[in-house]
Amino acid sequence: MSKLINLKIFKQFLQSSNIGGILLFICVILSLIVANSPLADSFSKLLNTTLGFETDHIQLNYSVLLWINDGLMAIFFLLVGLEIKRELVEGELSSPKKALLPILAAVGGAILPALIYLFINKGLPTEHGWGIPMATDIAFALAVITLLGNRVPASLKIFLAALAIVDDLLAILVIALFYSGDLHYNYLFIALGIFAFLLLLNFFGVKKIWAYLIPGVFIWYFIHHSGIHATIAGVLVALSLPTNATDDESPLEKLEHILTSPVNFIIIPLFAIANTNITIQSEMVHGLTTALGIGIIGGLLVGKSVGILGISFIATKLKLCTLPEGANWKHIFGVGLLGGIGFTMSIFVSILAFTDPMLIEEAKFAVLIGSLFSGAIGYLFLASIGKKTA
Repeated sequence: MSKLINLKIFKQFLQSSNIGGILLFICVILSLIVANSPLADSFSKLLNTTLGFETDHIQLNYSVLLWINDGLMAIFFLLVGLEIKRELVEGELSSPKKALLPILAAVGGAILPALIYLFINKGLPTEHGWGIPMATDIAFALAVITLLGNRVPASLKIFLAALAIVDDLLAILVIALFYSGDLHYNYLFIALGIFAFLLLLNFFGVKKIWAYLIPGVFIWYFIHHSGIHATIAGVLVALSLPTNATDDESPLEKLEHILTSPVNFIIIPLFAIANTNITIQSEMVHGLTTALGIGIIGGLLVGKSVGILGISFIATKLKLCTLPEGANWKHIFGVGLLGGIGFTMSIFVSILAFTDPMLIEEAKFAVLIGSLFSGAIGYLFLASIGKKTA
């Protein structure tokens, strides 16, 4: 009973991510259809339409696409940050024993894809895209494993959720450290000063959510102008919000409850529609056989599964941790395959990694193909295990 509300929130998160993953898939198909139809030019013009205002001192006049990628996605990262903090305080990452396996699996599943990509793209103009195959799309991955129902152990779903959350944290660090622009320290220090103020609010027991969100808007503005990607502002605000490990609903849990559905049903689908607006060209299909395409697909399909399985095997043999209850090594390999569904974060890094529009489109297309293969093979593999062990 001590964590009743927390478990309800986690259950809602799983259910929302499942349905959100299906909606995400529909939006990807819809976006691809529009991008390869007579509506393509009109939709592209819509995405490049500018909204906002600017003065001598304030710049807030951006394209619809940038508002989605830098504005709405900051809210997505806010939710990701809330999930990470909740798991650290009370969930699967709250104790070394619980946290070690998904943490190590996530690290292995991030490093090996990056190394595979770098090995293939070393010395090429596409070398900077090494972060693309590192990420796991939590909505898509949870949607696929939930479709398997009771054919996989319930503990495996929790393991995948925890792994994907750690994976998101690693992706956030990679974006902040390696995929941000030139730093403007004056804006950065102002943002950090506001963040310190939010930490003081937490320290003095302020529970009102608005007291954190209003300064959070200013953190977003100054982070955006500092050269660090604006979405990091969402994570900073999330880390400042108060939470607890009791059955009393904390401000963090309340905000997570508020944001889960809008993020999964509005923000991520909008991101998918805007960023998978890919007009398929022969160069893109050819791009799947280039170093860029092979690096991304190989990283997602092979690097993720082998990295997650390999590190988990080593950790358990060293008796550092144990497998999830009811799971075997085939299950872990299957989860590794689902970890290769990169999509949202991988496409996001693709946008940040390159300036050449064709490279960005080729990278997005490779992410789509790699994620599709990883998800389909992972689903079929886990489904076959479930039938054999039933």
